[in-house]
Amino acid sequence: MNGNKSKVEVLKEESRQLRGTIASDLSAEAASVGDISRQLLKFHGLYEQDDREHRKQGAKSYSFMIRSKLPGGRLTPAQYLAHDELAGRFGNGTLRITTRQDFQLHGVLKRDVKPSIAAMNRALVTTFGACGDVVRNVACCPLPATDALRTALMDVARGISERTMPCTRAYHEIWLDGELQQGGDDTANDEPIYGRTYLPRKFKIAVAYPGDNCVDVYTQDVGLVALAERGALAGFNVLVGGGQGMTHNKPETFPRLGDPLAFVPAAEIIDVVEQIVCVQRDHGDRSNRRHARLKYLIHDRGVDWFRREVEARLGRSLAPPLPMPPFRLELHLGWRRQSPGRWSLGLPVENGRIQDAGSTRLRSGVRAIVESFDKPVILTPNQDLLLTDIADDERAAIEAELDRHGVVRDHEVSQVRLLSMACPALPTCGLALADAERALPAVLTELEGEISRLGLGAERLTVRMTGCPNGCARPYVADIGFVGRSLDRYVVLIGGRSDGTRLNRAYRDLVPRRELVATVLPLLVRYKQSRAEGESFGDFCDRVGIEALQAYAESHGGVAVHD
Repeated sequence: MNGNKSKVEVLKEESRQLRGTIASDLSAEAASVGDISRQLLKFHGLYEQDDREHRKQGAKSYSFMIRSKLPGGRLTPAQYLAHDELAGRFGNGTLRITTRQDFQLHGVLKRDVKPSIAAMNRALVTTFGACGDVVRNVACCPLPATDALRTALMDVARGISERTMPCTRAYHEIWLDGELQQGGDDTANDEPIYGRTYLPRKFKIAVAYPGDNCVDVYTQDVGLVALAERGALAGFNVLVGGGQGMTHNKPETFPRLGDPLAFVPAAEIIDVVEQIVCVQRDHGDRSNRRHARLKYLIHDRGVDWFRREVEARLGRSLAPPLPMPPFRLELHLGWRRQSPGRWSLGLPVENGRIQDAGSTRLRSGVRAIVESFDKPVILTPNQDLLLTDIADDERAAIEAELDRHGVVRDHEVSQVRLLSMACPALPTCGLALADAERALPAVLTELEGEISRLGLGAERLTVRMTGCPNGCARPYVADIGFVGRSLDRYVVLIGGRSDGTRLNRAYRDLVPRRELVATVLPLLVRYKQSRAEGESFGDFCDRVGIEALQAYAESHGGVAVHD
């Protein structure tokens, strides 16, 4: 399958275990780095970016995005405050929560990259492996440890993260110790999982609580669905081969949901995950990066072949998957009882951007609470934030602090906005074809008005927007997905499920941003008129069918007429 190696594969092999030319490029006066470092820096948790709107002025404005790796999105108070301080000192004054429960700092200049990474590590946070062809941040249901089962899930997430962390000393040499090996080289044995060329592409893993699909477990390379027995963790149903990315006009690329592979007892799960990663390492496509994700290996070879490969490495058979409770997308917002006398508070963060904007000073408000009350923070897969370990007698004071900073709570936000997500996209993402984070709020405002007029405000309608087809905000499982196609034009997809268990389908192509709501409005009208009892919008679209809905919209001139 591998054939001729891609240029990136050759670069990784010759990189001396991810060292490459990074150290010399960092010390050079230029604002950017060379092509080799640009690729290898991803493994270290960085992307070089330039503000594409400045290109019109004849010169590129370079900066770096730094992504920290936070298993399960957990941060101590000190770790949260370290990120906040760096965002103000070296970044653009904002913190960006990702759908993998990471933090991203944007707008960091090259001279400030090394001090930023050093400061994170002093707070016991790494950026290593947050990007690149390795196992990325391990996602996990964000609710704090309310019982033994939740504690066990986070132990598994941390255990997988530790087992799959790259072993090369390159990160410490370049960013922390400052002592490069002169003429030396790590051997393949120094990377027992990854070898000299690491994985063919990125690899994503998530751990789901029974019945709660807040992590979108079916969209992961490996999804672990916990199963309990008498309140204790019995093991996991393992799903393999999910993934969201695709390329426009390339039908051989596609989003895919994971297949059930096996049930694995809790004590064996980390070993099984390691062998799954190793099968992908040895058999994934290293000649065509568009075909290099695990989902294509399983699509091409089949899940039965894949199971046999894993079993051969383990030296034992895997048990068949067990029945699972039905899923629901939980946002974990508002006040939640954490333990006797303790609470968590989930705050909505539109598109994951923690910032001070006008009268809403979310960044300042959260910082004040973490500083004054010493509260841990958890980032959620829906790009929101939880304040945890809040005592009964602290609730009123924290509410007052949030009010003082104008922080919006979940009960003040519409359902459709709470359930929405967008990727950063333009102006800094080099892959973006259209806006997403900057565009979605206005689209939602217009959509909220139509939903309200139709009396559908209580419906759980998921809307996700990305600036390109790579699917970072997981648009392909949403009730409605808007995927950037070209400048200010999008593919409109419909018919996914909010519980993340069904892919949507393309409904309209090249729709201008200003027409996105008008395009889906006839479908919402038809949904109100013809839905079955308790039927979601995505289920309705799937039942009626794309072609029938397209014909309906065309017969009505593409314009919805309210009752």
